[in-house]
Amino acid sequence: MQRLSETDRLEAFSDGVMAVIITIMAFNVKPPDGASLSAFHRLLPGLFVYVLSFAMIGIYWNNHHHLLRATGRMDGAVMWANLHLLFWLSLLPIVTAWVGHYPLHPLPAVSYGAVGLGSALAYWVLVRTIIRANGSDSAVARALGSDLKGRLSPALYAAGIGLAFATSVLSYVIYAAVAVMWFIPDRRLAEAQEAT
Repeated sequence: MQRLSETDRLEAFSDGVMAVIITIMAFNVKPPDGASLSAFHRLLPGLFVYVLSFAMIGIYWNNHHHLLRATGRMDGAVMWANLHLLFWLSLLPIVTAWVGHYPLHPLPAVSYGAVGLGSALAYWVLVRTIIRANGSDSAVARALGSDLKGRLSPALYAAGIGLAFATSVLSYVIYAAVAVMWFIPDRRLAEAQEAT
């Protein structure tokens, strides 16, 4: 029987945590409190934020997979950076439920953005930690280059957090824009994975 590599073990652990996060979010989705269109309409903000959160976890899961597949070497710092990312993602069910109950209030919108910002920064730290462990000429370093999306995401989340006090709806539009930007995994990582 073949032993799993360090990256395989880290990926399997992370996949399990992300699956649990999605499961917790799904348990928080409640059916309408009646069989009318108005009852369903009241449910729409919660469904929207659930779809956005589900997409965010899916995007992190997909990009995380490509990132680890292109990674040759792990160390303790990479494992801690990965755990840091999972911590931020684990907060998503809480803020998703809160936004679902109070979609137009600024504090839930700010909290949702803060979790998005923390997750984006944690992913950026994970990428930098992997590059440090594997060298500046590693497949990940070459594939990501200047990492424009990785630098733009925190700025967009910060803008959404600031705008939440004026209009929470615009904040959610910005948070959704970040998800759209990341929806297609970085092809450079997939190509780097094939090269390793």
